[in-house]
Amino acid sequence: MGTGGGGVTDEVPKGSEPETSESLKAFGEVVKAFRKRAGLTQEQFAPLVGYSVPMIASIEQGRRLPSKEFVNRAEEVLDAFGVIRAAAKHLTRKAGLAKWFEEWAELEPLAVTLYTFENRLVPGLFQTPAYARTLFEEQIPAMSDDKIESNLVTRVERASILTERPETIFSFIVEEHVLRRQMGGPEVMREQIDHVLGLSERRNIDIQVMAQSRGYHAGLGGPLCLLETEENTWYAYCEGQETGQLISDPKVVSILQQRYARMRAQALSVEASVGLLREIRGAL
Repeated sequence: MGTGGGGVTDEVPKGSEPETSESLKAFGEVVKAFRKRAGLTQEQFAPLVGYSVPMIASIEQGRRLPSKEFVNRAEEVLDAFGVIRAAAKHLTRKAGLAKWFEEWAELEPLAVTLYTFENRLVPGLFQTPAYARTLFEEQIPAMSDDKIESNLVTRVERASILTERPETIFSFIVEEHVLRRQMGGPEVMREQIDHVLGLSERRNIDIQVMAQSRGYHAGLGGPLCLLETEENTWYAYCEGQETGQLISDPKVVSILQQRYARMRAQALSVEASVGLLREIRGAL
């Protein structure tokens, strides 16, 4: 699987083009050179292109694949003679991101609204390193130690949007059985649930649990992600084994929005969900 919701692994499947880290580093150096040429610090440059300072730093260090929006904005703000756009054409995707997940990964850091329903695993954005490591170590086919470490770095960096974008509205709905599954043992799950409880205290993050006692609900069709960009365009993402689909058709996205809205009504309230999380944590 990719990383849309829980995402067992971010590993690039066989047959996908490999990641060339040097191309990301080279692109970062190009951006840095033009930024300095313009006499801008990262702190001054960030608001001009609409990105956080940590995001700018990650791109300049070659640790994050820049979105098309970033490339275009940086090109215009820095008056780069087309060099930044040209450099972007030679980029390969980042290690640890499955090919089918790449487009969604570019949109995710730009979201002003992000909704996630997960019925398989703790959502990727919530996973602690210990929880994610358990998934990677048990992955079939087996992964090398280097690949496991690379995927862990990618997952942790991806989750940074929860703290880097405090103005983004996040909503998560997770099936109760996901939180009760002993993934990695009691110690790993105690840490994982503590982490989720900590995130639930943030003003812009709503976490709801779909109770096991609930019979039918609108999410039985599978995991679902929805996001809204700064241009108020909505996208959806659905994922299965070794496949994922980015959906931009407004009619289909509308249907999925209706399902998510129904799920929010069918799940436990935010307050009741926090109470259940504490109960599960106490039983471990």
